[in-house]
Amino acid sequence: MASKEDPIYQIFSFRDCKSSPDPIFELPAQCLDPTPPPIVIDNGSFQTRAGWAVPGGEQDSPRLLFRSVAARNRGAARSDTQIGNDIPNLEPLRWLLKSQFDRNVVVNFEIQELIFDYVFTHLGITSEGSVAHPIVLTEAPCSPLHCRQMMSELLFECYQVPYVSYGVDSLYSFYHNNTQRNLQPPHTGIILSSGYHCSHILPVINGRFDAVNSKRVNVAGSQAASYLQRLLQLKYPGHLAAVTLSRVEELLHEHSYTAVDYHEELEKWRSPEFYEREVHRMQLPFTSKVPGGCVSVEERQERRAQQLRRLQEINTRRREEKLQQDQERLDRLTVVQELLEDGLLDQFHRSLVELNMDSAEELQSYINKLQLAVEQGRQKLLHSDGAEGKTEVSELEQPMDEGDGVALIDPDFLDDTLPEKPANVIQPVFNVAEYHQLFVGTERLRCPEIMFQPSPTGEDQMGLMETLQYVLARYTPEQQDVLVSNVFLTGGNMQYPGMKARVERELLAMRPFQSNFKVTMASRPALDAWYGARDWAVEHLPSQGGESSEGWISRLDYEEKGGEYLSEHCASNVFIPMKLAKPLPARPNEPAGNMLTSTEVSAAVPTVTSALTPPSSTLTDVSMVTA
Repeated sequence: MASKEDPIYQIFSFRDCKSSPDPIFELPAQCLDPTPPPIVIDNGSFQTRAGWAVPGGEQDSPRLLFRSVAARNRGAARSDTQIGNDIPNLEPLRWLLKSQFDRNVVVNFEIQELIFDYVFTHLGITSEGSVAHPIVLTEAPCSPLHCRQMMSELLFECYQVPYVSYGVDSLYSFYHNNTQRNLQPPHTGIILSSGYHCSHILPVINGRFDAVNSKRVNVAGSQAASYLQRLLQLKYPGHLAAVTLSRVEELLHEHSYTAVDYHEELEKWRSPEFYEREVHRMQLPFTSKVPGGCVSVEERQERRAQQLRRLQEINTRRREEKLQQDQERLDRLTVVQELLEDGLLDQFHRSLVELNMDSAEELQSYINKLQLAVEQGRQKLLHSDGAEGKTEVSELEQPMDEGDGVALIDPDFLDDTLPEKPANVIQPVFNVAEYHQLFVGTERLRCPEIMFQPSPTGEDQMGLMETLQYVLARYTPEQQDVLVSNVFLTGGNMQYPGMKARVERELLAMRPFQSNFKVTMASRPALDAWYGARDWAVEHLPSQGGESSEGWISRLDYEEKGGEYLSEHCASNVFIPMKLAKPLPARPNEPAGNMLTSTEVSAAVPTVTSALTPPSSTLTDVSMVTA
């Protein structure tokens, strides 16, 4: 039985998971109906999830889950591009990886087209030149109109899809979880979403997204991973290459947690007992070499004999190769000399020019040297075969012919220069396994903490909860009470243990005394966006015949209203009308200096307030400033 003083170590190994290529699925039976079911694509900046919007059965979960990256060597064909799970290990190709995103907005539509090709091919769509299924696609909150225009153009023009619906991933997750909790619509609450590149504060009032008062924080999973990588590389400069981004992401996802009270938790880590109990020792791969201890005389003699045999074999092989080359050159020169003896002078002179020689005397001199070298080489080979059982140290001392590199071998190479150590001397034990361990201690909570305090990463902005307080301050006290009664956490970067308790503690300090609030975590923070989009698509199927439906953009709508057109629904972005204030034209009899400034004009133009926004929040005017 172990004593109480024995330390309890937690040693973990990196899994270094390698992805396997996705299979190409066959088109399911539900998709062969006259009414094709929609395809749901959660286009995330870290991972793409795609599947069918059919109720129940095997298609109830996303069929494809892969990283949103593409890799193609310079100069390679388009068909040679590797997408997602086709890349087994990301680290060797890290410098080739490209994504369609800039932060959380799609800007590289060439990569986006490759992602769509990958999705449609692996879902089993074999139709030539078109995709006859409606598409439900997620996008970022307050996505720029240009990005939506390019996406609609890609889907309608390149893939000939009949319908497209855009929605915000966080709102889909909010919609899905409220439906599971049997909350009656319209839903009101505030969403805290954190993904790979950005985090968002999204208020929802009466089932509609209040985009005017939403905020974005440029701190999320990628910043936490980069911060953890820098910390570990500074801590272990001898293992810079081993601390890869893939291993750092594994540490972040499986070994990190959010502290309910950050400073109190750091004080706990000062205790040696707490440190030994909570530190995670990550074992890096290594090769264990058996240290050379006291070697007996017989073993030393055997090793010397083996080295002598290896050197003898090397010498013999090199002499044979050199003898063969000299014999071949001698045969060629002999043939040239026979041309002179036969009287073929023209061929003889051409052969001399090819050999870079001037006369027959030079040819004869070179032949004599080669004959001598060939004879000496044969004698040495015979001598080495006769003295095979001897040490041949004397042979190593002889100068070798030109081009034989074995002459550089020191005759004392085989003698041991180090004195033998006595057997009773205690050798210091070097633990190779412990040298290849990463002790991950306070890093486990310091990296998720940048969600609430971004300053350690160099970001000059507010944390998540401070931004939440700023957003709530834009509403009336009655609206604030309704919003905090349904605080919803979603996104892959919200899966740290202790995140919900930390948000509750921050809200308790933020809200007035004895006020009520409720914090809810998504059942599957990383996947609920896809499930919410699937539920919405099943309940709101597009009408047939190309007619307009709520939330769907038909091809006719795209042709008539343009690619920027957005059909709103409960989980989509909203159109925000912005009044453009233009400077008043100057009167002919007034100088140009009397023109109203843009500030005066914007103050004179009344602002437009959305019916869904609170009275205290108004839309900002965008002033057009002319030269």
